[in-house]
Amino acid sequence: MAEALKSRGPLDGVALPRSERFGIRLTPRAARFVFRGSAEAAARVGERFGAMPSPSPRRATLWLGPDEWLLIAEGEPPGGLGEDIEAALGDLPHSLVDVSQRQIGLELTGAAAARVLSAGCPLDLDERSFANGDAMRTMLAKAEVVLWRRGPLRFHLEVWRSFADYAVAFLSEAARRAPPN
Repeated sequence: MAEALKSRGPLDGVALPRSERFGIRLTPRAARFVFRGSAEAAARVGERFGAMPSPSPRRATLWLGPDEWLLIAEGEPPGGLGEDIEAALGDLPHSLVDVSQRQIGLELTGAAAARVLSAGCPLDLDERSFANGDAMRTMLAKAEVVLWRRGPLRFHLEVWRSFADYAVAFLSEAARRAPPN
């Protein structure tokens, strides 16, 4: 009898680096939406989503441009949440796209996290330039990502599932080659 097909995660079988200086952890499943709309539409989303504009521990609204936000709700299925947000927006012009299956989150931690990211990210990751709470769409080597600074030694990286293995391999090699300081 044929064995049932099992879904494969983007990092199944991939060893994630973990040391005192640098580590990568897959974040919990989350509902993710890319929202675009006016200030009025953003205010309605904030009321319904519960995280506009400042992030909460389980929900975050990352500002990506003049009228674009990435909404992340850890541990929540996207269906009902998307419907609630759509209902709150009513007839206001907007775009709300569920990208929950498109991308995953990686948490990067440790004293070498900024240095490791800098091996493939063009942003100035000094805390004076990229402060706690800042988020930006950028590149990590050849992969487009959203990078969010969660603390002095902690970053959240949103990467498309199809690039997750590549991003982890790149970061692992950068961590291996990073100078001790």
